[in-house]
Amino acid sequence: QVQLVESGGGLVQAGGSLRLSCAASGNIFKINTMAWYRQAPGEQRELVASITSGGSTNYTESVKGRFTISRDNTEATVHLQMNSLNHKDTGVYYCNLIASTYSTRIHPPADYWGPGTQVTVSS
Repeated sequence: QVQLVESGGGLVQAGGSLRLSCAASGNIFKINTMAWYRQAPGEQRELVASITSGGSTNYTESVKGRFTISRDNTEATVHLQMNSLNHKDTGVYYCNLIASTYSTRIHPPADYWGPGTQVTVSS
């Protein structure tokens, strides 16, 4: 199985910055896409940013130019640098990855989720 541990959330004033990190561990054979999602109160979970194993990135429109996703393949970590935060960025941020694991064989890729970390932006 795969375990994801997120860190870096917290309370920040509007205009401030936070850096989220997520470390993956377990019987990982290969990590494909790594991503960050968020869920605001009363809203559906949405994709914030993703990065492929080759380094291609994708961002939701509202965070383009403010957030940067990066990954360290050797450490199986993914980061989300968040700048110029505003109240609309408030929510629980979830780390997600698509990975194949191994036991006595290699298992097909599956989705794995972290427990979430709260980000609160005060005005």
